[in-house]
Amino acid sequence: MITGAYAREMARYGRWQNDQLAGFLQALPEAELTRDRGAFFGSIMGTANHLLWGDWIWISRFDKGQGPGGGIPESVSLCADLAAWLPLREQIDARIAVWAGTLGDAPLTGDFTWYSAAKEADVTKPYAQCVIHMFNHQTHHRGQLHQMLTETGSNAPVSDLVFLPRDY
Repeated sequence: MITGAYAREMARYGRWQNDQLAGFLQALPEAELTRDRGAFFGSIMGTANHLLWGDWIWISRFDKGQGPGGGIPESVSLCADLAAWLPLREQIDARIAVWAGTLGDAPLTGDFTWYSAAKEADVTKPYAQCVIHMFNHQTHHRGQLHQMLTETGSNAPVSDLVFLPRDY
């Protein structure tokens, strides 16, 4: 279905996207970041927090490291503000890159089991599908953030994978 090279490319892409996103978020006043925009996770900050929480929960499952704690309802308040979000975003992106950098093709052909707090049970799915889900989840919520940034009158990150710089 996918390869380790796919995961490495998506990790690079995600880091590039998040680095761009950070710049646009820093340019906004706090009131714009926290204003409820009627999005599923409310505000730009709430959605950015959920995106970060989702990455953190999935990478903790994959690399068996520390997770974020809490569940989806608490994900919107993961970081109190952008000053807390920025270094944690970088840390999680680096962790995803390290994991992807060591991911071979063989594990992607098997199953993956984790405990889902949302289901309150162990879940087993194809490992490749779980990896694709993590990256797809990122893209989905960055799309929401793109829309909300546009609503503020801000420019938004270039999101086309084909424009990912080679040296990123």
